[in-house]
Amino acid sequence: MTVSSLSMFASRGICRCIGNKRWWRSLAANSTLAFGVGSGIIQLLFALWPNIETSRIAILLALMVSSLACGVLRAVPRTKVSRSFGRPDITVVVKVGDLFDEQSHLVIGFNDVFDTDWTGDVVISRGSVQGQFLDRVYAGDIDQLDSDLSVSLAGFPVQSRETRSSKRAGKLIRYPVGSVAVLSSGEKSYFCSAYGKMENDLTVSSNMDDLWLSLGGLWRAVGRHGRREAIAMPIIGSEMARIDHADREMLVRMILLSFVVNSRERLISKKLTIVIHPDDAHRVDMLEMGAFLRVL
Repeated sequence: MTVSSLSMFASRGICRCIGNKRWWRSLAANSTLAFGVGSGIIQLLFALWPNIETSRIAILLALMVSSLACGVLRAVPRTKVSRSFGRPDITVVVKVGDLFDEQSHLVIGFNDVFDTDWTGDVVISRGSVQGQFLDRVYAGDIDQLDSDLSVSLAGFPVQSRETRSSKRAGKLIRYPVGSVAVLSSGEKSYFCSAYGKMENDLTVSSNMDDLWLSLGGLWRAVGRHGRREAIAMPIIGSEMARIDHADREMLVRMILLSFVVNSRERLISKKLTIVIHPDDAHRVDMLEMGAFLRVL
């Protein structure tokens, strides 16, 4: 994250905290704990050295201020929350950052025709995760990406074929939602998951059923090809295929729930990291995410 992104996240996070009851409870609990610890230390010091010539009022004020400061520091918005499970032996992380900086296998969201053309941002946006994938992993080589996708999808059933008259741009062969093309570069794998449908008007549509179905297919693919190694993914369903009635927090919770539920049936990966883009950090309450992880 850049300094500007961090400062923006912090300012937005602080504003959000003011209206967050959980933040106020956390502030009160941490401040009270710090005050209790500080009081105990001060009482011990006075018991050991009763002749200390210091204003009791000044000490009390200093203790109150320092306790409040400690409470604020512990309750400020975080950029990362995590939880480790014993059964199964997995770790889940939700963090703000750059997906492509993660040293792990990556999940890239695609539509059901696995479109890749970013010309004029008509079919695929250069700023999307797909666009960044093409740029940062394939150096903009669309032909190579299309070739790799075709090889990986060769064993998948074709659901239907569009005509150029009905779909004016992009690819025409549709695969079932939940299909996953697995691409590799060195020791790193990229799981290209079809979680939505590219409509003929070039808008992507998806829903909670499609997302849950695609997550099931994703975990099966990761289990087969990921060697149980760490995997990272964005909040799929939150960009061009924004799912009705589901904000980013709900989507994160759904991804986490699906991963944990499926991991209890069969170990998928030792670690899942959901990476939130810095521009979306203010849309996900990390205090709520931390609370959700604790009861998951």
